[in-house]
Amino acid sequence: MTQDVSIQQQQLDRIANGAGFIAALDQSGGSTPKALALYGVTDDAYSNDDEMFGEIHKMRARIIQTPDFNSQKILGAILFEKTMDAQIDGVPVAAYLWDRCGVVPFLKVDKGLVDAANGAQLMKPIADLDALLARAAKAGIFGTKMRSVIKKANVDGIRAIVAQQFELARQITAAGLLAIIEPEIDIHSATKGEAEILLKAELLKQLNALPSDIKVSLKLTLPNVSGLFDELADHANVVRVVALSGGYSTDQACALLSQNTKMIASFSRALTERLNVAMSDTEYHAALGANIDKIYQASL
Repeated sequence: MTQDVSIQQQQLDRIANGAGFIAALDQSGGSTPKALALYGVTDDAYSNDDEMFGEIHKMRARIIQTPDFNSQKILGAILFEKTMDAQIDGVPVAAYLWDRCGVVPFLKVDKGLVDAANGAQLMKPIADLDALLARAAKAGIFGTKMRSVIKKANVDGIRAIVAQQFELARQITAAGLLAIIEPEIDIHSATKGEAEILLKAELLKQLNALPSDIKVSLKLTLPNVSGLFDELADHANVVRVVALSGGYSTDQACALLSQNTKMIASFSRALTERLNVAMSDTEYHAALGANIDKIYQASL
């Protein structure tokens, strides 16, 4: 990996041991229009994908340049591929995050989901993953994130999702990056609690099969039973367990997170709740700062 080894170690120490949370700024093509609409940018503000991604980049850049977006409360930030390739004030985004904010940069690498089978949506094949990982490493990216979705407590579906995630995690580790494995359980699932128990068992099975030198992080839906994932957080092969907000409001997500002391946040929509493109800088900084503080406190 082109990243300096001492910097990698600093970043690993921050993610493993730091107080704070990981900001998710990785909305993809499918979720960008909704994220922009919530932000006050309607679809008449852009006429094609390039213009749409231009608008979401302005949103992300404004978030990152807000004074409270710094290493005091934020450990890392997950970027979309187009964001990794973009710049803020003439500086590549990954370099800006680490050099100016002290925030560890991650990259979303999955390309979306296939149709559901056995109550689960696996990831689409990731073409040219090795080339993307090499480009990410060169850009100063520390780790990656990839998402699957579990809809039902189906053993076969959950097993397939976890197997796919760990197969790709080995490939990512071989490229010198830390893999965040995200098998999200739909918070609206009628069998959410049962699915969490099945998922935990499959994750432990795969973690126990890893050699000691392969470390991963896990990004999981906040569980129905507080502390359910503590055993995963304590596993020797796990760097950190982070929580996704999954459609909960910021207040709901933070309340649930505060009951799971071995998880920290990695929120997306909850981070940007109540932000609007039309806000003055003063209003914007106050709103985002309040969200950051609330998520930070819940992550302690």
